[in-house]
Amino acid sequence: MLTTRFSCPTRPGLDSARFRSVLGHFPSGVAAITSLDSKGRPVGMAVSSFTSVSLAPPLVAFLPGKSSSTFPVIAERGTFCVNVLAADQERVCRALSASGGDKFADVAWQTGPHGDPVIEGVVAWIGCTIEVVHDAGDHQIVVGRVDDLDADTAASPLLFFRSQYGHLVSA
Repeated sequence: MLTTRFSCPTRPGLDSARFRSVLGHFPSGVAAITSLDSKGRPVGMAVSSFTSVSLAPPLVAFLPGKSSSTFPVIAERGTFCVNVLAADQERVCRALSASGGDKFADVAWQTGPHGDPVIEGVVAWIGCTIEVVHDAGDHQIVVGRVDDLDADTAASPLLFFRSQYGHLVSA
């Protein structure tokens, strides 16, 4: 495997708030990464950093922060489900973004691949097995092998742009 590392000094004035603000101008979808803890209870986290990686083999990735208390539980299980949230699921996103408590108290779901939660009403779901986890600054890059997936072709996605939630508008 070829790994190239570039050394580029950080420009003066490039602080984390400015970085976050500028990159917030790139719209993204919102996904809920779900799994089960060691007692079979649902766990989940909302992410806007989700992407496809490879068609052959089918791989996807998401990038949890190293401070996440949810990702270690998902990593221990070794499987997860990506739930692409629908335009009307901002409430679900906020529930899974909160720290502590029962994040799934008001979230309807059913059992999906590997037993991981598939949230009702999502645009798509993708059941995965963790393939590899890479260190990346204050985040990790989690690559998952896709084991099963499905989509609702009529649903519209929840979007995140400039620190606000939104949805597609038909022309």
